[in-house]
Amino acid sequence: MTIQKTISLKPFPRGFHLITTQIEMHIPEIKQIKTGILHVFIQHTSAGLTINENADPTVRKDFETFVNDLIPEGYPKFIHNYEGDDDMPAHIKSSFFGNSLQIPITGGRLNLGTWQGIYLCEFRDRGGPRSIVLTAMGE
Repeated sequence: MTIQKTISLKPFPRGFHLITTQIEMHIPEIKQIKTGILHVFIQHTSAGLTINENADPTVRKDFETFVNDLIPEGYPKFIHNYEGDDDMPAHIKSSFFGNSLQIPITGGRLNLGTWQGIYLCEFRDRGGPRSIVLTAMGE
């Protein structure tokens, strides 16, 4: 069985946002898969995806602080700034985090660890809605 859907997430402010519930809500068909995989792909070059701590929101704040210190806006050697000071830093951050995830499906559920959640990493001040392709495969 293979299921594929493209979903649109509402605009999020800059930062790291748990989207596990939205993903699960948009692809209830995974309940029919005993063993498989969910591939999650974001169709943007200025946002990313990752899996990390799903309980303590200070983790997401620390991610934001560290990443902005590592890849600052206004870096004087950036020349790609057509859409503002957050333009090129957003592209680099997106490449660091990546644009896709693979999550096992076991017994009709995402087989994430107890403290794991799927993050949308929004690197723009005004990123807008984000499109995500969900592909579930399994038996």
